[in-house]
Amino acid sequence: MIVSGPSGAGKTTICDALLEKSGFARVITCTTRPRRGEEQNGRDYHFMDREEFEEKQRAGAFLETAEVYGNLYGTPRDQVTAAIERGEQLLLNIDVQGARTLREELAKEGIDEKTEIFVEAPSIEELELRLSSRGTESPEELERRLRVARKELAERAHYEHVVVNDNVDRAVDEIVQILRQPAQVK
Repeated sequence: MIVSGPSGAGKTTICDALLEKSGFARVITCTTRPRRGEEQNGRDYHFMDREEFEEKQRAGAFLETAEVYGNLYGTPRDQVTAAIERGEQLLLNIDVQGARTLREELAKEGIDEKTEIFVEAPSIEELELRLSSRGTESPEELERRLRVARKELAERAHYEHVVVNDNVDRAVDEIVQILRQPAQVK
């Protein structure tokens, strides 16, 4: 399952709650961005410097990569392959740009059994409030994230499902219901 959406929509919070409720395996993505708050290497992300990331990228270690707000993000190919071989259901928390790339890569690899969910805040004002309350972005960075979010919202048409995160428990319950639906023939 791919969970995607603009920065501040609540993707990580929703994914953490889904992991507690479901049998999904989590893929821990790699990033060059600095840690926030209590984030831990190997639990929240695999944090690395740009040189190490780019070296892994050149070696084909990532299923997809994206540069977001000047930081690199990537989904480790070996984690995805190993989980699929073990028969696990994967939960991928990926930004919109990375989800687009991943969609293409999975098609190349012949993997078409996936559910794509776009998570959005109830309004752009609420998104701005969430981003500003983090206290991690400068006013300029906050404005940049909001500009990108407006563009990313147009991408929701490319997803099977759109979930408005107006309440985390309700949004998680909605996703659980989506997952219980029989698979659609494509």
